[in-house]
Amino acid sequence: MKRTFAIGDIHGAYKALLQVLERANVLAGDRIVFLGDYVDGWSQSREVMQFISDLGKTHECIYIMGNHDEWCEEWIRHGKIDAVWKMHGGKSTMESFAQGDGMATVNALLLFNNMKRYWIDEKNRLFVHAGYTSMHGPAKEHHLSNFSWDRTLWEMARTMKNIDKNSPEYPQRLRHFEEIFIGHTPTLDFGHTEPMHCANVWNLDTGAAFTGRLTIMDVDTKEFWQSDVVKTLYPNELGRNKIN
Repeated sequence: MKRTFAIGDIHGAYKALLQVLERANVLAGDRIVFLGDYVDGWSQSREVMQFISDLGKTHECIYIMGNHDEWCEEWIRHGKIDAVWKMHGGKSTMESFAQGDGMATVNALLLFNNMKRYWIDEKNRLFVHAGYTSMHGPAKEHHLSNFSWDRTLWEMARTMKNIDKNSPEYPQRLRHFEEIFIGHTPTLDFGHTEPMHCANVWNLDTGAAFTGRLTIMDVDTKEFWQSDVVKTLYPNELGRNKIN
């Protein structure tokens, strides 16, 4: 039976990605929703991009655009090097692509073309990198950048505590979906090394870019698997600096 998985922010950690796919026993034909931020951090952003692109030939892959992916696309497509991006992981991404051939760039552009701002599955579950601000749902969002940058949805979910979904106090912004799966804000910021669940929102960014692990989750059962601490897989590297 086909399973649906979601994977948190990878940030160039190709070795960690291979680990979680193996540990979750992801099979050909399974669906994988990548929540964005494939690049910037560890040294194998090019390998990550190539691998997940190839994975789409044997698996049903959904690619969500993250804020770091936006920066990377601007560099590859237009030659724009954002100074903030370069300081916070972009340098390692440029170095990674410099070690490849021209096809790596072509394949990355094709992958960017296939990325979505958000995706809703047949069970009315939303997958988005960061969040959205419109109380009417993502389809009414006026600023596309919110899908890859917004933190207010997660901040709101964390305040919900024990408020029932049927309560009039439950935010309209969260009522549109059965569940929402996000990345972008590391759970390490809140003292958690595993996925966090607040209201109907699941945060799967478990800090792979820093001192945490990469996480993959079966979104139906909520069983999850994690890589080794990523910095142990890249002992001679620093990962990336902290930023949004």
